[in-house]
Amino acid sequence: MEDKGQNDTQDAGNSSTITFRKPIEIPVNSETLPCLPVAGNSKRAEIEHWEDSVARFRVPVKRLWMVPALVLLFSVALAAKRPAPGTLYVVVKPVANMYRDASTNTDVVSQAIYGNNVTLVEFKKHWVKIKTADSYAGWMQIGDLRKLAGQAYAAQGAAVRVAELSANVYREPDVTAHAPVVTIPWESRLEVISEKVADGDRWLKVRLADGSEGYVQRGDVSSDFAPLSIEQMIGVARRFLGVTYTWGGTSSSGFDCSGFTQMLERQRGVVMPRDADLQAEWSGVSEVQRTDLLAGDLLFFGKDAKHITHTGMYIGNGEFIHDSTHEHPMVQISKLDDKPWTEILVAARRIKP
Repeated sequence: MEDKGQNDTQDAGNSSTITFRKPIEIPVNSETLPCLPVAGNSKRAEIEHWEDSVARFRVPVKRLWMVPALVLLFSVALAAKRPAPGTLYVVVKPVANMYRDASTNTDVVSQAIYGNNVTLVEFKKHWVKIKTADSYAGWMQIGDLRKLAGQAYAAQGAAVRVAELSANVYREPDVTAHAPVVTIPWESRLEVISEKVADGDRWLKVRLADGSEGYVQRGDVSSDFAPLSIEQMIGVARRFLGVTYTWGGTSSSGFDCSGFTQMLERQRGVVMPRDADLQAEWSGVSEVQRTDLLAGDLLFFGKDAKHITHTGMYIGNGEFIHDSTHEHPMVQISKLDDKPWTEILVAARRIKP
């Protein structure tokens, strides 16, 4: 019997030629595999996916002369399919992590939430380096995104955003028939298909970021994108009291300190840098003395002004709201005169008019 575990060989009479019966396997990207005349007619070559999830192109030995041409064609096809820098994507996961490098073994530098439009910076296998609206960059898994054909998602026409800490989207206008299709966080955007649904004014029919359709309850969303006043912004901040601290977090599922203040300023229509030290140095803020603090001013803490490690927002009466790991890792209100805050306050800033 033939041993199937090794390449079989056979003697060709008295000839010195050795014929390999097993085909040669070349790793390829199956999505970019062109139609090639491999077996005497034009069709896609045989593809197998092995345990390492890499597709392999099986080339019969008698076709080995074609290998150089195949490699060239695959390279051309792959280059044609690979998205170019600046390509627009939309986030299809409720909260998608952005990593420092193209690996989940690196730290999370930030996040992008459902319905956010992002642009491609670099492509690497199953990862893309993307840039968010605040120009912050990080690596994201390609499965967390959908490539768009030019037009941004929920940026034009009828759109709503989640106005509660989270919102469920259903496959039909009924909360009892099936589990939610997806649960998305505060600020997530959705495209509105129809405001007239069978169940009166309770439901909106929406197009999800992945292109499918669903239904969301009107009370969970808002079509009002008008900037808030400072007083209204502080009211929003209080709604997040108790939300857990998450390093790199930018959503109602968990913020970090600068992700929280950035989100608050966004309610005023202000796009502020992502990190605390960058916020303190930003040209869009002016310096404020501690004795002149007003509600809505940003506070920065650390060893000194060049080593800022924490931020929060002053809300008046000697108090500030922030997302901190101090004692209880969550959004909380602290007194500025209490330790350690009074000892490590190194800067205060006010958004310029």
